[in-house]
Amino acid sequence: MKTALTIAGSDSSGGAGIQADLKTFSAHGVYGMSVITAITAQNTLGVRSVQNIDLAIIRDQIDAIFEDIDVHSVKIGMLSNSEIIKTVAERLTYYKPNEIVLDPVMVSKSGSDLLQEEAVASLVQYLLPIATVITPNLPEAEKLTGKAISTVEEMRQACKDLKKSGVQYVLIKGGHLKGKPIDLLYDGNEFLSFEAERIETKNTHGTGCTLSSAIASNLALGMNIHNAVQQAKEYITTAIKHSLSIGNGHGPTHHFYQLYKKAKIHD
Repeated sequence: MKTALTIAGSDSSGGAGIQADLKTFSAHGVYGMSVITAITAQNTLGVRSVQNIDLAIIRDQIDAIFEDIDVHSVKIGMLSNSEIIKTVAERLTYYKPNEIVLDPVMVSKSGSDLLQEEAVASLVQYLLPIATVITPNLPEAEKLTGKAISTVEEMRQACKDLKKSGVQYVLIKGGHLKGKPIDLLYDGNEFLSFEAERIETKNTHGTGCTLSSAIASNLALGMNIHNAVQQAKEYITTAIKHSLSIGNGHGPTHHFYQLYKKAKIHD
């Protein structure tokens, strides 16, 4: 069985972070493992508090996995400060996994900051050069590049700017664009665009985590980057379309909709 490792924060409400990643891995038939970088107390309404995990424990979690189990892909999510970023980058540089999907988590769906402002530069310096693909949304891409992005042409330029950091592929998500959402994948030479319908729902908690972990799953299964992104896009679109009205805020996506449908389990 193929394996995937998520290095991210824990979401107590189960819609994002480690919990969303592991659900996504399982939905793709990939064995999921985790390194927890922070514990968040949150629900569909927002984040109440965050406790970062000690660097030594983060390092030991990574070592424990790589010293014992073959890792076919890694997904990186919430890393809240420079010290955690450097620790993760150092251990991954040492172990050299083949596929690394970096989701630069900066702000929660409810608007809470999850990445310290001064850590953005560390993310660019230490993690982008070793990543296979980075998956920022428009606000995250703006912080990473220091430039406003409101058009597809500006997305293209942002892709080029981020590619200079050493990352192999850049996928900028255009869900914040006006009109039809367009995602752009850039390999340094060509752009590939992915269009999807805009689904009117407030239940979008964990969509970024889910998309990036779906890409990591597909890469672990041996897909090339184009197919990995395309199928991940189809997966997250279905998960959003059949999202769950749980809680009083932004509910989660339905990670197992297709499996439930086959098993004739109702939402």
